Formats: sequence, structure tokens, C-alpha cells
Amino acid sequence: MNRAIVWSALVLVLSLAGCGQTSEGGGWYEAIKAKLGLAKEAGEHSGHAAKPEEAQEGGMTGMPGMSGKPGEMPPDAVLLSPIRQQLAGVRTGIVEVKDLEATVRAVGIVDYDERKLARIHTKIEGWLEEIFVDFTGKSVKKGDPLFSVYSPELVATQEEYLLALKAKQYLAGSPVPEVAKSGHSLLEAAKRRLLLWDITEEQIQELEQTGKPKKSLTLYSPINGIVVKKEAYKGVFIKPEMEAYAIADLSTVWVQADIYEYELPLIREGQEATVSLSYNPGQVFKGKVAYIDPYLKDKTRTIRVRFEFPNTPDWKLKPGMFSNVEVKIRLGKKLAVPEEAILDSGTRQIVFVDKGDGMFEPREVKLGTKVDSYYEVLAGVSQGEKVVTSANFLIDSESRLKAAMGAMPGHK
Repeated sequence: MNRAIVWSALVLVLSLAGCGQTSEGGGWYEAIKAKLGLAKEAGEHSGHAAKPEEAQEGGMTGMPGMSGKPGEMPPDAVLLSPIRQQLAGVRTGIVEVKDLEATVRAVGIVDYDERKLARIHTKIEGWLEEIFVDFTGKSVKKGDPLFSVYSPELVATQEEYLLALKAKQYLAGSPVPEVAKSGHSLLEAAKRRLLLWDITEEQIQELEQTGKPKKSLTLYSPINGIVVKKEAYKGVFIKPEMEAYAIADLSTVWVQADIYEYELPLIREGQEATVSLSYNPGQVFKGKVAYIDPYLKDKTRTIRVRFEFPNTPDWKLKPGMFSNVEVKIRLGKKLAVPEEAILDSGTRQIVFVDKGDGMFEPREVKLGTKVDSYYEVLAGVSQGEKVVTSANFLIDSESRLKAAMGAMPGHK
């Protein structure tokens, strides 16, 4: 026996000893003798090889053509001895029914509630005489004066109203009903013109009592809020198209956030949401999903979702702030498998089911929503089955190798 044959025999002995039995009477011993062309006893021929059953007992359970008796296991299943499972670090998890709760997280930006944003315009031309709210960011209450404007046209309209008031009083005593009625109609027309210029009923009553027209008109804040824009300055000539102030009511704010396309099926209007701020992470604000945009952003494949949150009295939710938004969705009780059990090829997802006695069978599954470290499973496995969660890549490669070699001529 030359040196090459001796070394080959030693390598084969060591590999088989790590996989199964080590006694001389085991199947690997017979396989070695067959490999070396030696007879076990006098009268044995040199070409005799170990039987497949003997190789199976010797631990060569992962090699194609040597992993079980015909018809006892699927062609792509794999047999692993306990020693090989331990060396490979094979672990399993249970397919079970779990109460799943998905969480959608996004970064949002606090914004004004557009429905509570008041834009102040005058309906007459004139010069700004007095500015009562003189800087952006000032807090105002409903009814607070903002500015006063002098308008010659306004003065003339007030004088027309006073003349119409006198005419009504004079014509009221006329025996002709049409004449008395015309006086009343003239007064109502002049009053309506003042009201359309945002002159209040109280100001008209004051005009009737004093009988003196006011040179300027004072405009008041229609809401409680913060001045977020100011274009009014003393002495400036103002026109109706000019926006003098913008006042935002911050009692309610919006949070605009982008969520990914795959998360869209989980989000619905009216769902409860929470938001926290980076500068004060301990405080959580509760709100709801108010609106979902009807279109996606092409470049980012995200969709804009608007959340609505009530603010604190001291307005801690300030427009322009970044915030962390969370939406928790209860999916109910679903059949689930651990995330580590899934092998995703891009076209299909498989798991390896532990059938017992060292047999691992690949099984294609249909998955639903991913929740934390679990996948909802719609088809492919049943409750209570064990699936491989560690070393499944190794088992998969051995299964593929076995299937490939089993399809080759002479290896079936």
C-alpha cells in the first residue's frame, strides 16, 4: 500500500468518525475497506462497497443518495445526525398563534392647522394710523384691536348713513306708505354697506348715538392665537389685496409625516397616534390620523399622512418642530413564525420544518404582515410545527446540493 492510499484512508476515517459510529463493526469501516479495495476476510472480492444502509448508519446523512431509504422522505429533505445539528448550531422555533400588534413609526414636522389660520385683510383702501399688535409672534385674543386705518371713502359712507337716518326719521311721518318705506330702505342700504366693510353693529350704534363719523376704522382679531405674519406698519397705504396679518390658533396642530408604501395598508383615517419630541422625550401626546394623501411621492415611494393633535396650554407643540410619530395597529390573533425562520429568495419564501429524527423538510409559505420579530403566515405551515431558526442557510444549501446531485445520472 503506497503512502497516497494511506493518507486517503486516514482522511476518510476522520470524516466518517465525526459523523457517526467509530466501532470497527460500523458501516464506515466496511466503506473504507471497499474504498481501498481490501477484502474484509479471505475470499472477499476487492470491488465490494458498503451498502447504502450501512453508510446511513455511519453518519453520512447529508450527502445525496445516502440519506435514507427510498420512499421514506421527500427528495429535497435533509437528514442531520444530532452531532451535526449541534456543530451547526441548529435551533428551532414553534409556529404558534400570537396576538400581533404592528407599529408604524415615522418622523414628522409640526405644522399649523390650516382650518384655524386667520388672514386679516381690509375691505377698504386707506392709510394705517395706529398699530396695536406690533411684532410677529405676539399672542392675541379674540376681539383684541390689531390696527386702525384712515379711509376717506369710509368717512363719506358714514356721512351717507347719518343722512339716511335723518331722512328715515323725516319720512316716517309721511301719509304716503311708499314714501315712508323708501326712507327705511335707504337707511338699510347704507347700513349694509358699512357691515360689508366689517363695521360692527356696536360701531354703527355708536355712530347713531354720537352723530359724528369716525375718521378711522379699527380692525380686531377674529380668533385666539399667535401672529405668524405681519405686514402692517404705521403710515403705510393699505389695499384690500394686501394681507396685513396672519394669526394661527395653536390649540390644535398638524403633524405631517411620510410613511413607506408597504406600510400603507396598516394606516386608516381615525386611528389613534402618539407623538413625542426630541427635546422632551418623556412626554407623549395623543392624537389621530386625520388625512392620507391620495398619491405617492415617486422618488421616495412614500405617502404623506397628516396627524392631528391637541396642543398644551403653553403650546409645547410648535410649528416647525421635528417629532417622532407612532401608530400601533392591533391585528388580533394570527398564526405567526419567527422572522429568523424565513428564507426569502425574492420570488418565494421557505422554512425548514423539523419532522423529527433529524429530518428537515423545506416548505414554501405565504406570508402576511411583519410585526416586530414575527411574520404572519397565511399558508404553508400549521400551528405547533417546529421550524428551523438558526443554521437554516446551511440546511438550505445542503438541500439544494442534494436535489441537484439527485437529478444527475447515476445519483438517483
